[in-house]
Order: sequence, then structure tokens, then C-alpha cells
Amino acid sequence: MSTPQPPMPQAAAPEWQAAPASPYPGYTSPIPVVRTHLGHAIASEWTKIKSVRSTMWTLGVFVLLVVGIGLLTGLVVAGQDADLGGESPLGLGFFGLLLGSMCVMTLGVLTTASEYGTGMIRTTTVACPSRARVLTAKAVVFFLVAFVVTLVSTTLIAFVHVAMLEGNSGAGDPSGEEWLKGTVGVSLYLALLGTLSLAVGSIIRHSAGAITIMIGAVLAPLVIALFMFSSSLRDVQQALFEYSIPNQMSIFYANSLSESGPSGWDPLWIMLGVTAVALGGAFALLERRDV
Repeated sequence: MSTPQPPMPQAAAPEWQAAPASPYPGYTSPIPVVRTHLGHAIASEWTKIKSVRSTMWTLGVFVLLVVGIGLLTGLVVAGQDADLGGESPLGLGFFGLLLGSMCVMTLGVLTTASEYGTGMIRTTTVACPSRARVLTAKAVVFFLVAFVVTLVSTTLIAFVHVAMLEGNSGAGDPSGEEWLKGTVGVSLYLALLGTLSLAVGSIIRHSAGAITIMIGAVLAPLVIALFMFSSSLRDVQQALFEYSIPNQMSIFYANSLSESGPSGWDPLWIMLGVTAVALGGAFALLERRDV
């Protein structure tokens, strides 16, 4: 029969030095305390946006629409040897980009509104009590993702259109400014449109409602203008055509629906101002309302 061994003496707990003005004298946590900043919030939001399925689905459909419809349009024009009237072939990418904008707006809304639907926003604010920092990080990450994906898609389809219609006598040779507007310019505009949707999602806090509002903002002006038959409403009808989002997007391809109104880089500055106002409202409401 074995003799029971006496219990081993327990090691004494380490004596941590107390922090200055600590409510627990004699103890200081060994976990290092790091002062958080915007970079940590951006890293967190990047992890979120690349982890959820909605990002892959919406951006995947966006690329499919821009590239797919662009290829079909280019094939039809090249197959029929249509006369473009000296216009740049870059304008053929407008049709796919207009439909693809719905995907960017949807992802923008989901970036903020979905967290309110699932209750995840409470965990987010516990991890980062600065609500303004959270919204800023969401806007920065989303804008960069939307801009890069749009720029790659529009540049790819632009090169394809130029190569396909190189022998078309009616197709003009794109200038440097047309290349810049048809790729970088329209990508910035679409990324700002998505950021506007993000701000609306933060204000409404309801995914379906915010997406409906943004789709209405894109389509309603054109639909309303089409039914303004009265001559007294001619100026209003013209303004709705000129400042509608589809018309402003077409300006980047020199295909405006009207001869007056915004031109050049004006649509980009208009969207920048509208987005800044919407984000300002989102920041103000975020600080005043409970999560």
C-alpha cells in the first residue's frame, strides 16, 4: 500500500505593482494597455466587410454586370459595324455600370444598417465606444473597396471596347481626359454614391428601407420627368433630367441627356457635397440616438 504524498505547496501569486490612483491597490493587470485610434477601427471594419457573404455577392454581381453587359454591348456594336459618330467607345461601358450601381448602393446600405438589424452594433460600440470613429472607419473602408473594384472593372471593359472597335471607322480615339473620366472619374462618383447609401443606412437603420430610398433617388427623377407633360413644368422637367443620377453618370462618358446642366467634372463635386451633408447628418444622429 503506497504512502500518500503530501500536497505540493502552491506558488505564491505574483505581486503586481498598483497603477497610479488604482481602485485596487497592490494589483496591476499584466495585459498591456494600448491607446486605440482610427487605424484599429479601420482594421476591424476591413475584417468585417471581407468576412460577410453580402460583400462577395454584391461585388461579384457588380463585376458580372459591368463586364458582362459591357462585353455584350461591344460585341453587338462590333458585329453590326455600327457607326458611333466619332464618339469614344468608352461610352459603351455606361449601360453595365448603371445597373451595377444598384449593387454598390446595396452594399453601402448593408455596411451600416445590417448591424442594427442583427444587434451587432451593440458589440461594435462596446469594443469602440467612439461612435464617430466607427462610422468614419466604415466610410473609409467601404469607399476604398468600392473605388478599387469599380476602377478595375471599368478599366478592364474600357480596354476591351477600345480593342474590339479599333477598326471601326465611326469610333473616335479616346483622349487622355476621356480615359481619366471614364475610369477614375466615374469610379470616384460611384464610390461616393455608395458612401451616400452608407450614410442613409446609418440614418434609417433599416436595410430594406434605406435600399428603397436609394433606388428611388436614382430612378424617381427620370420617371417623374417623363410624366410632366404640362408646358408650365418644362423647367422642372429639364432640371430633373439634368441632375438625375443616370444623367450625371453619363456625363463622364460625354453622353449627357441634355445640352445644359452639369458638365465636365461637375457631377463629382455635386455628389461629394451631397454625400458630405448626408454623412454630417449621420454623425449628428449617431451621437444623439441610442444603439
